Amino acid sequence: MARQEAQSLHTAHPRGGVGMTTGTASSLASLAGSHLLSVADLDRQQILAIVENAIALKSSPPKGSPLGGQSVALIFEKPSLRTRVSFEVGLFRLGAQAVYLDQSASPIGQRESIEDLAGYLQRTVRAIVARVNSHATLRALADASGVPIINALSDLEHPCQALADLVTIQEHIGKLEGARLAYVGDGNNVCHSLMLAGAIVGMHVTVVTPAGRGPRDEVVTAAEQFAKEAGVKIQITTDPAAVADHDVVYTDTWESMGEPVLTPEKAKAFEPYRVTRKMMENAGGDAAGSPIFMHCMPAHRGEEVDAEVIDGPGSVVYDQAENRLYAQNALMLALIGPQSAAAEG
Repeated sequence: MARQEAQSLHTAHPRGGVGMTTGTASSLASLAGSHLLSVADLDRQQILAIVENAIALKSSPPKGSPLGGQSVALIFEKPSLRTRVSFEVGLFRLGAQAVYLDQSASPIGQRESIEDLAGYLQRTVRAIVARVNSHATLRALADASGVPIINALSDLEHPCQALADLVTIQEHIGKLEGARLAYVGDGNNVCHSLMLAGAIVGMHVTVVTPAGRGPRDEVVTAAEQFAKEAGVKIQITTDPAAVADHDVVYTDTWESMGEPVLTPEKAKAFEPYRVTRKMMENAGGDAAGSPIFMHCMPAHRGEEVDAEVIDGPGSVVYDQAENRLYAQNALMLALIGPQSAAAEG
């Protein structure tokens, strides 16, 4: 019933996209009206199309307002810098209105039911971007909503971050298929989305974590299946030396949002997994050359990464953060608007 009630919001838009191949335009058009709760909701061609269009949008923004007159709700239970700014600025550039709803003091489902929240919003906005404490909240929103639900971070995944990461890797490494990425640190939501996205597009992904802090078993199983289909490997290990011969070294904070403050005991367990200059040197082998360093931020210099690494010449963290805007714009155009990749003329 919820989808039927919201049909009036799904008005037709021109499709095709200036500067895109027919295959890219077709892959993006196939996403119209879809939810994005997991990066695994996208297939290989859809992910590659989003990456291609994001790079096109970065080099030549669309003329006019492809999402003119549309509104998108941003529901945030967690604090944010890059996610909020990139969505608000990005939607503005596309001619859309971002309606920010701070839910930090009243988590979704407390003041009123998720069904009532989604039931109202689907009558007034074209999509709902949600940054939530629990992935179950996203599933409930998707079940109740007739407009796309976009995961802007949950305890399980961070798919928008992974899409921006693929854009960054394509820019700096020059390829996705066959690239080698080593993720070092906590097996968290960012790690989950990276594993899945990397495997889907044909990247080799090595995850290096302390014992007991690895990614969830069900995510590993899914990533391994995608990797098998793509002919690449997913490696899960506790050995920091496994970063050897990788194109990318990636880490994230040891203090995920919602977890207790970093204790001395946890810090001691993670200490061997700090990304240092020596680790970066070890990562660059014959297969990789000089690897790039990535971090989804916020970063804690002296904890998960040394300052000389994140502030050094191999770091691409600000490119990575900037690319959130373009990846998310490509995604929003695919879900709710025309796929105009670049300006005409």
